[in-house]
Amino acid sequence: MRLDRTYRVALFGHRDFSGHRLLEERLTPLLGDLLKNKPYVEIYVGRNGEFDIFVATIVRRLQKKLGEDNNELICVLPYPEKNIEYYEEYYGSVIIPECLGKTHPKGAITKRNRWIVEQSDLIICYVERDVGGAFAAMKYAEKLNKNVINLAQEQGTAIHGAD
Repeated sequence: MRLDRTYRVALFGHRDFSGHRLLEERLTPLLGDLLKNKPYVEIYVGRNGEFDIFVATIVRRLQKKLGEDNNELICVLPYPEKNIEYYEEYYGSVIIPECLGKTHPKGAITKRNRWIVEQSDLIICYVERDVGGAFAAMKYAEKLNKNVINLAQEQGTAIHGAD
């Protein structure tokens, strides 16, 4: 159990997805409540597809509205990227977990996703299909009894309620 008061939220979704409007309608108030009610929130997101870019935009919009004093948008990369300075300008932080150091690039995204789940208190996902990395991350979070909310489900109901 961590002693700090940082609340960590992971955002997962399929590389390509169709629910942009629904995701935004459900994610914006949920994240807004967390940013208003938690002492400090770290929001973990990848950069491997349309979902990641879209949710990062939603977070940045909320940060402009509510401020960044009690939160940080963190891009978690599976391996070094070209032009990392672009990421560093857009995100509050960019990290590559140390555990990925010798991981082959083909397995790095899966291992990165597992690391994110392990660090997080809440997993917010938009999983429409029972295949792919987002689905695997959601299932891993369930296995660890993490609090998981799938916004693609009716009313974005929680799968597990562990805190």
